[in-house]
Amino acid sequence: MDNTNKLFRLKGRVQHYDWGGFSFLPELLKLPNPEKKPFAEYWLGAHEKSPSLVIEENRAAQDLDVFLNEKPEERLGAQPYKRFGRLPYLLKVLDVRDMLSIQVHPTKQAAEQKFEEENRKGIPLTAANRNYKDNNHKPELLSPLGDMYLLHGFKAPALLRNTLESEPALSFLLEDFKEDDYRSLYARVMTMPQEEVNERLQPLLDKIIPPYHAGRLTKEEESFWAARAAVSFNKGGDIDRGIYSIFFFNLVRLTEGEALFQDAGLPHAYLEGQTIEIMANSDNVLRGGLTPKHIDVKELMEHIRFVATRPDIIRRDMAAAVSDPAGSGAVLQQMKTNGAAAEQVFVSPAPDFRLSRILLHKGQFFSAPANTAEIYFVYTGEVLATGEGRELSLGRGEALLSLAGNLLRLVAAVETIVFRASVP
Repeated sequence: MDNTNKLFRLKGRVQHYDWGGFSFLPELLKLPNPEKKPFAEYWLGAHEKSPSLVIEENRAAQDLDVFLNEKPEERLGAQPYKRFGRLPYLLKVLDVRDMLSIQVHPTKQAAEQKFEEENRKGIPLTAANRNYKDNNHKPELLSPLGDMYLLHGFKAPALLRNTLESEPALSFLLEDFKEDDYRSLYARVMTMPQEEVNERLQPLLDKIIPPYHAGRLTKEEESFWAARAAVSFNKGGDIDRGIYSIFFFNLVRLTEGEALFQDAGLPHAYLEGQTIEIMANSDNVLRGGLTPKHIDVKELMEHIRFVATRPDIIRRDMAAAVSDPAGSGAVLQQMKTNGAAAEQVFVSPAPDFRLSRILLHKGQFFSAPANTAEIYFVYTGEVLATGEGRELSLGRGEALLSLAGNLLRLVAAVETIVFRASVP
């Protein structure tokens, strides 16, 4: 690689999880999919499991983690290298066709401890029953590319109590939710014998599955997602206990350009839609249902924050919004003008990452110095990128790497949306 160059093309890696769609990512990335494989996630980052490739003409592509480790302080920047020792974030594009698992992510301290414990037990990193793939936490922020549905934290006490009271199949849980005891409520359904899960939930499914199949339920109704979950995940006559979570958690609909932050300990699940997602550089996921993957209820219960959550949706028309104490994180949105283009910056409590959405009209430019290794992803349009005497032309679905110290300039050939991943 040219040691003076600070601007490179970057090629991510596709993850073919079962819940992914068949056309969105292949079309976005201009990749053929004749076998109709599920394209679930596109990773842009330096995670050891699936690092992106640094591309330079007339040279072999190089894994991003290896490339950064050759000169880590120079390429990451002195302060980010001192604080994190690696590229601290992972940028993804997701296409959620089928519902993802009920899940939660550990804190940094817990991840370090549990990762070492599983290493000492000799559990291979690739083992199906492995909970911790690395020693990092995984706070995350998503910004949808269209309508996006998800579950996000426990409902407020009054809302949850109303849900339990209004649904006969759930009313038996009111006793467990006395004094707003989320832990007792969740422990009851997550440790309940499978035979009781079947007995308790079958009347509810008998009521909601016929109208679901008839198209009489909407995506704004919890019953729609509970029916879809039953159709998708019930196996061998057993009902997936994750269906309870659909009624306990906030059902959230996001639209393009909005954003939502999810910190360690906050239970959540993506239900449907496409989104940009940025997170700490980790693949640690603890699952509690709605998935064929490994479920460890004991581990899940150890890490959930059993508190009410008020979703703090960051909206495009907000100059700034501060979360209240019941919210899901101290999340701000800031609008600023950089050059002639508007940069929408999503600021979260996470020290590991910052996500921006940049809208450029034809002929407009955006200019920014890199304080660390930054990744830019072109979602729509076409830009000419310049930095350190080098030019790259990028179109829809392409990405670049701007190293620490580089002054990047983007000029739009047509109306363009670019996502920028960086460090606060």
